[in-house]
Amino acid sequence: MSQDASTPDNPSSPENPRRGRRRVRTRGRRIRRALLLSVLVIVIAAGGTAYWLYSRLDGNIKGVDIDKALGDDRPEKLPTSGQNLLVLGSDSRAGAENRALGGGGGVSGARSDTAMVVHIPEGRSRAVAVSIPRDTLVTRPQCVRSDGSTMDSAHRVMFNSVYSQVGPACVVKTVEKMSGVRIDHYLEINFAGFKDLVDAIGGVTVDVPQDIHDQASGLDLTAGSHKLNGTESLSYVRTRHGIGDGSDLGRIGLQQQFLLALLTEVKSQDLLGSPANTYRIASSATKSLTTDEGLASLRSLSEFARSMNGVDPGSMETLMLPVAYDRIDPNRVVAAQPQAETVWKALREDSAIPGSAKKSPATGG
Repeated sequence: MSQDASTPDNPSSPENPRRGRRRVRTRGRRIRRALLLSVLVIVIAAGGTAYWLYSRLDGNIKGVDIDKALGDDRPEKLPTSGQNLLVLGSDSRAGAENRALGGGGGVSGARSDTAMVVHIPEGRSRAVAVSIPRDTLVTRPQCVRSDGSTMDSAHRVMFNSVYSQVGPACVVKTVEKMSGVRIDHYLEINFAGFKDLVDAIGGVTVDVPQDIHDQASGLDLTAGSHKLNGTESLSYVRTRHGIGDGSDLGRIGLQQQFLLALLTEVKSQDLLGSPANTYRIASSATKSLTTDEGLASLRSLSEFARSMNGVDPGSMETLMLPVAYDRIDPNRVVAAQPQAETVWKALREDSAIPGSAKKSPATGG
């Protein structure tokens, strides 16, 4: 006798408990699959966003193959020489914005406004920065331009002209020839871009040593502590008419002071507490950077920065390369000897710089 369709033993019967359990299991599996799919979508989206952000920051950094451009004609890398960086501040003052800042809007191209050889001894717990005045007369060695053509060596050329005429690799070669110091890494900071970095970190506090009234840039500051925004910071590192004798020598101290204040401010930021702010800072920083190929990636730059974490910007020693006014052209300076060679020798040998070598005849010591 066949079973009635409505009996519990009939699998198709609505009252059959096995059918109900199967329906629950099927619905449960659908829910679990939907949840799993949602989680996978979120993970993939988050991973894709992270990769996009990383790629964007990584792509901001511009690289220069210094080693290929210079070849083997370089100072020997000594085992106790630590790390030596050439930090260059490049400045393009073309455009309406720079006319408003007193930068000379009619100037085309970029030029080297600031140059510092930063020496980090073995152990990376301290550092010393030696600024080279841009008006220093130097011997430019024979260099190869980016297009492959050669520029012959020349005597008595202004240091900052090397960058605009031949490019960054030749600046590195010029510094190595005049100092005998092997440069391990090259870092170029674009001044026009770094003002965005200052705004991203909320400004930089500096202790202005004396009243500054620079009509060319509009910078008007009294002596004392001031928190500068990006535009004010750009005017601060550019000013030369409002301090000292109006030459490049007067503003070198301001530039060194500002750089240390900027590094201190970045180091004090809660980078883990605000991912959005961290990205803004990282984006602004990488957009204004050009490095040698060894540092031209986010990973390499981050690893190098972590290795420098023990260096306290507040304890960094800063000085200007000792210079004297040129006897032929008093508007230019030359390296003062024997002080300049003593400074370079200390960097080469990873030793302390004697106090007597820090005195610069052009500034009265």
